[in-house]
Amino acid sequence: MVQNVAAEMADLEEEDFYLLSGVEQGMRFSEYVAREKLPEFSRLTAEDVDYRLDRCQDRDLLERKTIQYEGYKLTFEGYDALALHTLAERETIESVGAPLGVGKESDVYEVASYKPMALKFHREGYTNFREVNREREYTADREHVSWQYTARKAAEREYEALETLYPSVSVPQPIDANRHAIVMEKIDGVELSRTALEDEQVVPVLELILEEMATAYAEGFVHADMSEYNVFVASDGVTVFDWPQAVPVDHENAEELLARDVANILGYFRRKYPGQVGDVDEARLADELRTDDFDGLA
Repeated sequence: MVQNVAAEMADLEEEDFYLLSGVEQGMRFSEYVAREKLPEFSRLTAEDVDYRLDRCQDRDLLERKTIQYEGYKLTFEGYDALALHTLAERETIESVGAPLGVGKESDVYEVASYKPMALKFHREGYTNFREVNREREYTADREHVSWQYTARKAAEREYEALETLYPSVSVPQPIDANRHAIVMEKIDGVELSRTALEDEQVVPVLELILEEMATAYAEGFVHADMSEYNVFVASDGVTVFDWPQAVPVDHENAEELLARDVANILGYFRRKYPGQVGDVDEARLADELRTDDFDGLA
């Protein structure tokens, strides 16, 4: 858990981070880094490596294996520690607070800083990175892929999308990023899946979501994973979040993915609010969003 790692940060020394960073560097080439390679990667003496290995293993920041050779790899806690250390050094965050949401592919925490913010750790690939590799094209060109690489690339893609879209599209404002972690504006609101809209609110809220999708396309991105779980609803509008699967509009499948996003959102509203959404031609609607010709469902 990130909160456990955050509690350990004050006890970690700079040389501990040298070792963790060295293991991170070695994992570009193999899942486990051979012990004899660690002085080279970490720029520590062999004696200091031995000492730091014990400290980091005691804190569950490293995992050791002894089959065939003695090797070490970062745990996700170790990767979290590296990201937290960098973000703290930049003075982006001061401390980690309560969890805001924990899922299969990300954990989100409140963080203390100069204003309320959220810290999102990408977890893509932690338990099933081989399956994720086959589905995520940003890992398709690498022979050796670790879950750290998969999660980092997901974070990079999301941060790029947020930087491009904000503030034209209602997305969380991106603040900073490092490795698999993104610091962003904390959004108030209720997840669409948990929102009970009044009859007169259904179509206006749906239209707000579609307008954000149209603006996102005009700004260069398709969300590619739109659902009732990726939209916050508040009194002042909607916010679309979770953009790690976003694709640029010049992607060969962009139109297909936009059409799927439209179908997903319309399908949700039709299931939850039957009779409120009229007989909408999904293909025509997707084309209107793509060509910036959307002016409502009426």
